[in-house]
Amino acid sequence: MIQKIQIKVLPVEAADINQLIPVIAAYTAIPIEQINGYRILKKSMDARSKTVWIHLTMDVYLQENPPVLGNTNFSFHPVKKEAKKVLIIGTGPAGLFAALQLIQCGIQPILLERGKDSRSRRRDLAVLNKEGILNPESNYCFGEGGAGTYSDGKLYTRSNKRGNIQRILDLFVHFGAEDKIHYEAHPHIGTNKLPQIITAMRQCIEDCGGMVLFEKKLVNFTIENNRIKNIQTADGTTISADAYILATGHSARDIFTLLQQKNITLLPKPFAIGVRVEHPQILIDQAQYKCPVKDTYLPPASYSLVEQVNGKGVFSFCMCPGGIIATASTAPGELVVNGWSPSKRNNPFANSGIVVAMEMADLKNLGRFDDQFTKDTILSSPLCMLYLQKSVEEKAFQMGGGKFVAPAQRMVDFVQKKISRDLPDSSYLPGINSADLYQIFPEEVSSRLAKAFAAFGKKIKHYYTNEAVLVATESRTSSPVTIPRDPILLTHPQLHNLYPCGEGAGYAGGIVSAAMDGEKCALQISMLFK
Repeated sequence: MIQKIQIKVLPVEAADINQLIPVIAAYTAIPIEQINGYRILKKSMDARSKTVWIHLTMDVYLQENPPVLGNTNFSFHPVKKEAKKVLIIGTGPAGLFAALQLIQCGIQPILLERGKDSRSRRRDLAVLNKEGILNPESNYCFGEGGAGTYSDGKLYTRSNKRGNIQRILDLFVHFGAEDKIHYEAHPHIGTNKLPQIITAMRQCIEDCGGMVLFEKKLVNFTIENNRIKNIQTADGTTISADAYILATGHSARDIFTLLQQKNITLLPKPFAIGVRVEHPQILIDQAQYKCPVKDTYLPPASYSLVEQVNGKGVFSFCMCPGGIIATASTAPGELVVNGWSPSKRNNPFANSGIVVAMEMADLKNLGRFDDQFTKDTILSSPLCMLYLQKSVEEKAFQMGGGKFVAPAQRMVDFVQKKISRDLPDSSYLPGINSADLYQIFPEEVSSRLAKAFAAFGKKIKHYYTNEAVLVATESRTSSPVTIPRDPILLTHPQLHNLYPCGEGAGYAGGIVSAAMDGEKCALQISMLFK
């Protein structure tokens, strides 16, 4: 018999099966010897008082065995190399999950990846962090698994209407993720574990007859009768297919430029821009758990913040407890930072993007803050938001002093418009350099950030402090461009066999939603192939 219960337990009880079983027995008034096990369905934390409680929804198995964890019942079988071909450009979550869906529909996928496999990619990241040398094709954004592979695999999403979230989580577990991602309020895999999971997905695709081709950068394509006839890669390879899934991610600016050069319709897309804020993790723990020393059985504390400032939202983004700030640049002379955490989240710093929402109307109020682009050019181009993004990243690189050293400022100093005389320790490996961050951002962004930091200090104790450092710039929160598509057919209105997909095309905002969008495009293609 299975009995569903909801209980409130202490962290030490939730962490130890030997303590949790007696709690279950006491709650249900069932003898311990009749409880064969349990399966957690939902787990959340209530830290509003000094006593932190863990809320659990669970199935309790009475006189029968619980299911084997990780048994998701997926099966993948070899596909025939049929006349119909689907070419997937990009191996991020949208591309990989599209490929897995095609295989389950009996269709052979061919994936092109501009970067390297995850193992080779790791070596390029080491060179970037230690020597400040960037490989434009192999970095934190480009390579097997996309930007999420080394950005820690946060799986939390509110995109309940976009697809089957449970299926995506089941697939991650099938390929090696821990079962806890099914029930945690904010599921997270960890940068130390996600590459092996991505590799397992690729091996499954190849074992079933799919193809994954690395270091194949799309540089051109031929159009015939409103359809893509073939694509060309940087090494001179020409590949033709019946359908093309474009899943290149939000940082593939060359793809946006290529489409614009061919007069393919693009639309500017609002995005958010700001800084990555880093605190000592102990300060966040003390504030959120309301105690001088965190309970050993509690995870490093996180936070979620939002404030309306002069009619615009300023909010936290991609919060990484026990995390590390990393270089997310994709081109020389541009500086972007992001954050990630290992699975244990056991580093001494907490970091989060704090960003300001930017809309098209905001561009009209901006002066000529970059010599490369005039205001008229910015306003008339579908890439106008991308130009803003690029301008800020170039300024950040210049003010950092080169080799991807990042410009930084203590939080209170920034609000008070003071140059920081010195900077605290930081997890950012290339290093940080004291700078006036007001010189990097448009005034509308800087002033809103300053007001928001002061307001956040009233919401979280210890948040507004000079022990916190602001590192610039957090500017790849989402794609600054939308590649339009038919809402039903999912094809571009001009190119009837091109399926713009995932975060880069403007239809997703994270790993899970991108994966669901990839599956959605693959299913649409499979229906047409029948």
